[in-house]
Amino acid sequence: MPAPTHLHPHTETLANGLRVSLRHAPGLKRCAAQLRVAAGSHDAPQAWPGLAHFLEHMLFLGTERFPASEGLMAYVQRHGGQVNAQTRERTTDFFFELPPKSFAGGLERLCDMLAHPRLNTDDQLREREVLEAEYHAWSLDVSAQQQQALFNGLAPNHPLRGFHAGNRASLAVSNPEFQEALGGFYQRFYHTGQMTLSLAGPQPLDELRNLAQRMSADFAVANHQPQSAPPALMAASQSTYQQADERRLNLLFALEALPDSSPEALDFLCTWLNTAKPGGLFAELRQRQLIESLKAAPLYQFAGQALLQVEFKLSATATPQAETLRELFNDWLGFFAEHVETSELREEYALLQQRKHQASNALALARLDGEQREPRLSDTGVVALSVILQQINPTPVDNMSVAWQLPAANPFLHSAEEPAPAGLIRGQTSAHRGLRTFAQDRTRGRRERSSMQFSPALAQANGEAALCLRWHLDPAVPANVQPTLARSLQSLCDDALQAGVELSFSETGNQWLLKMSGWHEPMPAILEQALQCLANPAADAWLNTDAPAPLIAIRQLLKALPAQCQGQQPNPSAQPGTADDLQQIWASARWEGLAAGLPATAQTAITRALSRAPGIPDSEMSAPASIAGQRLWSELPCAGNEHALLLFCPTPTQELADEAAWRMLAHVCQTPFYQRLRVELQLGYAVFSGVRQVNGQTGLLFGVQSPKTPVNELLDRLELFLTQLPDLISTLDDEALIHQQQALAEQLDGNAMPLAQAFELLWQGKLGGHSSDYLLQLQQAVCRLDRSALLDAARRLIHAEGGRRCLASGARPDDTWQPTD
Repeated sequence: MPAPTHLHPHTETLANGLRVSLRHAPGLKRCAAQLRVAAGSHDAPQAWPGLAHFLEHMLFLGTERFPASEGLMAYVQRHGGQVNAQTRERTTDFFFELPPKSFAGGLERLCDMLAHPRLNTDDQLREREVLEAEYHAWSLDVSAQQQQALFNGLAPNHPLRGFHAGNRASLAVSNPEFQEALGGFYQRFYHTGQMTLSLAGPQPLDELRNLAQRMSADFAVANHQPQSAPPALMAASQSTYQQADERRLNLLFALEALPDSSPEALDFLCTWLNTAKPGGLFAELRQRQLIESLKAAPLYQFAGQALLQVEFKLSATATPQAETLRELFNDWLGFFAEHVETSELREEYALLQQRKHQASNALALARLDGEQREPRLSDTGVVALSVILQQINPTPVDNMSVAWQLPAANPFLHSAEEPAPAGLIRGQTSAHRGLRTFAQDRTRGRRERSSMQFSPALAQANGEAALCLRWHLDPAVPANVQPTLARSLQSLCDDALQAGVELSFSETGNQWLLKMSGWHEPMPAILEQALQCLANPAADAWLNTDAPAPLIAIRQLLKALPAQCQGQQPNPSAQPGTADDLQQIWASARWEGLAAGLPATAQTAITRALSRAPGIPDSEMSAPASIAGQRLWSELPCAGNEHALLLFCPTPTQELADEAAWRMLAHVCQTPFYQRLRVELQLGYAVFSGVRQVNGQTGLLFGVQSPKTPVNELLDRLELFLTQLPDLISTLDDEALIHQQQALAEQLDGNAMPLAQAFELLWQGKLGGHSSDYLLQLQQAVCRLDRSALLDAARRLIHAEGGRRCLASGARPDDTWQPTD
C-alpha cells in the first residue's frame, strides 16, 4: 500500500505573518500551490463593479522581473503544468501545478506577480477589452443567466444581487478615481495578513517551508483587514423562496448567524441529499417519475451566512408538481433530522473524506487544504447542522407514508476481496487463457493483438490506475441511446467518484468510450457493475430528457472535433431507440481496451469482468484516416452570435519523428500565439494553441473565439502566424532551444506525470498503432530534434503537408477549402 495521505496538513504562520498550509504526500508526482487572498468581488468599492476581478487579470500580465513571456502562465505552460485563478465573492485564489523540478520557479513567479504588479494604463486598457468580451459571452450564456437569476429572491441591497464581473462601462481606467480605488484595493488586501499559501507535494515539510519563506519574502507585511459584514440575505420575516419553470424547481434557503462549523455541516447535508441510493429523496422522486436529477449545494457562504440551493430537474413526462416535491423534501428532511447523530452516517462520511484525500492529485489537495475545513463531521459540526435544519424548518407532512431509509454504505470504500482465477474471454480458446500484456506480446516478437492490453509502461505508484474501453458501432445509432446508457450509469458514477474513481461514458461519432481513472482497488468491481448497466440499462433510464444546455461556440466546436476527424457527420435518428435496438447494437459492436497501473490481482479480476462485456472483442485496430494535402472546412451552427474557429493541423505521417517535431512546434509557439492574438491584437478572450490527439492522430490545434472578428479574418490571422514560425524558431538562441527541448522531453516521462495524463498518451499511442514503449520512443525522438529538423517541420506545417481541418461558426472563405457536408 502507498504511504497514507494525512487528513490534516501542517499549518503555521511565518515570521512575516503569512499563513501557510504544508502537505507532504510522498506518492504525488506533481507539486501544487494555492495562494488565497481574503478579498473578493464583494469587497471592491461599489462605484467600480468588477474591480477585484479586473485586478486578478492584471496580475498575470507580467512584472519588471518576469515579463508576460516569462511570467507564471507562460512558465507553467512550458513545463506541462496547469494554472488558473478565480475571483469569488470574498476570496481570490491563484493556483498552479507543476513537476517537482520546476515547482520553485512557478512559486517564485506567483509570489513576484502578487508582490510587484505593474498595473500600467496601457495594459489595463487592453485587459479591459478581454473582460468586455467575457461579459458579452456571459450575457448570452443561458446557463450563466439562470445562475444569476437564482439570487433574485434576495434582499435588493445584498451584494449577491449586484454585477461584479466588470466590463468596459464599469472599469473607468482613465478616471483618476478608478486608479486610486484600484491601488487602494491592492494595498489594503494584497499583503501577508490577508493571504494563505497552501503547498502540496512529495517534498519534505522542511523543504516546503523553506520555499514558502524564500518566495514570500517580498510580500508587503500588514495586519489582517476585516472584511465588512454583509446585510441580511432576506427580510427578517423570510428565509426561503423558490423559482420554477417548466423543467426545473429551485428551492433556496437563506441561512443566517450560523456557527463556524457550518461549512462542514452543509457539505454533510448535501452529501446525503444528493445520493441516489434506495430509500433516499432522490430515489423516491425518480421512482415516481417526478425528476431526472437532484442537486443540492451552497451557492454562497461568508460570515455566518449561507445560501443553500436544492435544484430539481423535472421529468419530461411529469406535469409540474412543485407542492408535491416540496412536501416530499420536507418529509425526508424531517426523517434526516432524526438521524443526524447516527454513527453510521458520520463514519461513512469520514470514509468518503479519507478516500477523497487518498485519491486527490496535488492541485486538488492544495485547494482542499486552502478551504481549511474539517475532513469529518465533528461534534461542533453536528450542532451547526442542527441550527441549519432548524432554519430550513421543514413543515411536518401528515400521511406521507414514505418508508425513508438511511443510504446503504458505499461498497467501493471497503477493501475488495481477493479475485478468483480468470476464465476465458469471449472469442478466446484455452490456448489463449487470460489477457496478454504489452510485455508478453513483445517477447513473442509480434504486434499486440489482444482486445484488452495491460500496459507495463507506467510504474504502479500511489495506488492509481486507469482503464479505457472503446466500442466501434454501426454509424446509425439512435441519438437517445448513449444518453440513456449514461443515465443508467449515473448512480454508479457517483459511488465510484466517492471511492476515488472517475468513471465516464461518452460518445464520439460511431464510438462509445468507457473510461476509469483513480484509486485502483475498487476498479474491478466498478467495471463489472458498469458493464451490467451498459448491457441492460434500468427501465427509467430510457425516459426522455432535456437537451443539454448549449455550450459557448468554441466549446461546441471542441466537442464536435473528434467526430469530424472520423468523418462522422451528425445523424440524429428521427425514431428514438429502444431496449431491443440496444441489444442489436451490442450484437455487432466490437470492443478493444487498454489498462495501466493495475497490480496482477486486479488484472485477473478485470479479465473476469470483461468476459461478460457486451459486444465482440476485436484486436484489429483501424489506422487513423489521413487527410494529407486536403483542406477540409466544417461549418457548424453555434449558440449565440460570436465567431469561433478551430484549426487542426495533423502531422504529415504517423512516424514518431513527425509527432516529436509537431510537439516541439507547439511548445515553441504556445506563448507567442497567445501573446499575439489575445494580448496584442485583442481578437478574443478564448485564444489557445497546443498539441491535440484525436483517435490516434496527432495534430496542432489552434482556437479562437471573438465577439467581433469574423471567421475569415480569424483564419487569416492564424495562417499569418504560421508563416512566421520559421522566424520565431530562428530568433531562439541555441541555449533557449535546448532548454525548451529538455523541458518537453521531461513532460513526456510517463512515470513523472499524473497517471491519468500519461495513460491518455498511451491510449492515443495505441490508437495510432504505436508499440507499448511509445512514450519512451517519443521522448527519444524529441531529444534527437535539432534546429534544422524543426525548421523543416515548420515548412511542412505551412504547406499543410498533413492537411488542414477547420471547424468554424461561419462559411468557408473560398474554394481552396473543401466542405465536409
